[in-house]
Amino acid sequence: MKVATAVGARPQFIKLAPVSRALRQRHQEVIIHTGQHYDDRMSATFFAEMAIPTPDYHLGIGSGPHGAQTGQMLAAIEEVLLKERPDVVVVFGDTNSTLAAALAAAKLHIPVAHVEAGLRSFNREMPEEINRVLTDHVSAQLYCPTETAVRHLQREGVIRGVEQVGDVMFDVLLEAQPRIQQRAQALLPEFGLTPRGYILATIHRPANTDDPEAMRRIGQAFSDFGLPVLFPVHPRTRKLLERYGIAWSERIRFVEPLGHLDLLALASQAHQVATDSGGVQKEAFLLATPCTTLREETEWPETLEGDWNTLTGSRDAAICKALGRPRPAQLRHNPFGKGDAASRIAQSLHA
Repeated sequence: MKVATAVGARPQFIKLAPVSRALRQRHQEVIIHTGQHYDDRMSATFFAEMAIPTPDYHLGIGSGPHGAQTGQMLAAIEEVLLKERPDVVVVFGDTNSTLAAALAAAKLHIPVAHVEAGLRSFNREMPEEINRVLTDHVSAQLYCPTETAVRHLQREGVIRGVEQVGDVMFDVLLEAQPRIQQRAQALLPEFGLTPRGYILATIHRPANTDDPEAMRRIGQAFSDFGLPVLFPVHPRTRKLLERYGIAWSERIRFVEPLGHLDLLALASQAHQVATDSGGVQKEAFLLATPCTTLREETEWPETLEGDWNTLTGSRDAAICKALGRPRPAQLRHNPFGKGDAASRIAQSLHA
């Protein structure tokens, strides 16, 4: 089969890595990169680090308002699909790139396979939630990471083509495990950190970054808690923070975006992770590092079990309290599969 895989943002590059390797053992793959994340630190670095083949098409769409960005991607992807005529289009996650590729394929009557199907935050103010729902409802194959995701689809009447395969990001983590400890031993001295003696923060969602008061409250919580905070800053977030002119505590250290292995290494040794990212919540859980999620909801409710993850929004008192909670004593049950999701996806497409 000829399989087109469509990606555009950092989390999708990570998910593509194991899937691409598995696909190429059975199929011909055509990689389409929309350019949604175009900064080298958010794109090229990940292709190199994850050993992902160079994209066959780089559309160079870049950032922009949701409607304009999605529309440009839809038109450009349609041209590629008309030229390549793949047997199936594989999309990942919940970005505008995901939705654009799914719509382009569906309108051309090309089957869509959605990796990470069935996730729901039940917050329709999040663009990602709209993208997830619409993509699931035009997909022919829906590869769910968890049993919860399968149930979400069933409640929406989506049953045909649904498979629970596990989480491809767990595949990535298992593969990286031998290098994580080694990388952590190098990074902690480089940043002047000690094991369990710092907070790793990642903040990029507009609900936080576009609201100066929310960022002030988060900064206040980090300052009040007392431990050093290492904050790898998304380029868009950095521009906004410079505009706000917030007086940040000396405890908060802003650094450039990190590669995926470095982020995993630092998360594995942190006292806690504080994030508004979906994927980072899950990675913290899998690494047995408690997480404080700076949102009011999560698409990964499994991580909330046993107090491994806590939702606080941007409320400074709630954040400070969550960061200070005792390390959970309860052992984690892993609901994310066995680390063979990518091979199961490739096998399913082959069948």
